[in-house]
Amino acid sequence: MPHTAYEVLHPDRYRSCVVFASPHSGRNYHFSFLRSTVLDDHTIRSSEDAFVDLLFNVAPRFGAPFLMAGAPRAYLDLNRACDELDPAVIDGIRVQGHNPRVASGLGVIPRVVASGRSIYRGKLTLEEAKRRIDTHWHPYHKMLQGLLDAAHQRYGQAILVDCHSMPHEAMDGVAKFGVKRPDVVLGDRFGVAASGEIVDRIEAAFTTAGFTVTRNTPFAGAYITQAYGRPTRNQHAVQIELDRSLYMNEALIRPNGNFEAVQKALQGVVAEIASIGQNRIPLAAE
Repeated sequence: MPHTAYEVLHPDRYRSCVVFASPHSGRNYHFSFLRSTVLDDHTIRSSEDAFVDLLFNVAPRFGAPFLMAGAPRAYLDLNRACDELDPAVIDGIRVQGHNPRVASGLGVIPRVVASGRSIYRGKLTLEEAKRRIDTHWHPYHKMLQGLLDAAHQRYGQAILVDCHSMPHEAMDGVAKFGVKRPDVVLGDRFGVAASGEIVDRIEAAFTTAGFTVTRNTPFAGAYITQAYGRPTRNQHAVQIELDRSLYMNEALIRPNGNFEAVQKALQGVVAEIASIGQNRIPLAAE
């Protein structure tokens, strides 16, 4: 199994109530997992948010922590509830109601990668599924909530910025209607997961840097945004989906010639988002 559930980059000094996270950029493909899949080493990476960790890892420079998954998404999806178990890939699980994510093969233990390609030839045991959840899902989410709790304790507010990437083709439906193709989709569960003022400032950070932004379509945020977005408790969550074609060759899963330029532009975006929390006086100083 992948060696670590997560890695956290901490700032030298905390200066923001923002927590950045990347649950889908893990790329620790242990040989035992690769041996269990019918896919080759390249295809198994097709649903990975490749290089998102490298694009947002400047967060500590601006006083905010950055939490990164260790396990790849094909092994375990941290943006799903731990009970979103798929009976089509896990032995001993019964169908319980209709969950569209599970039905499409994208439960907490995914059955497929991009384009619906099956990961396994048969089923996994329930014991194996529980082991993955216990060793990777629970530690990651415990750390994520811990970082948010610490930010809330310091500032009376916590803001989760959940960083993802999307295939270029995901926005084809928007572009066909003559609208400029968005580079970034912000998801706040249609206003439920974060205050409008915070989302406005995050959008402004991207647009100032030259990115075209839209909200909630087609990505409004999945489990993490839904579970951690609690504006009434001053805990906000916003999902960011960045067009992969801006910085990588999607077919080869390699950085393209624009990678460094996008990385530099995002440095300014991260700095501006982190500053949302820098204006709040730490509670200990009040």
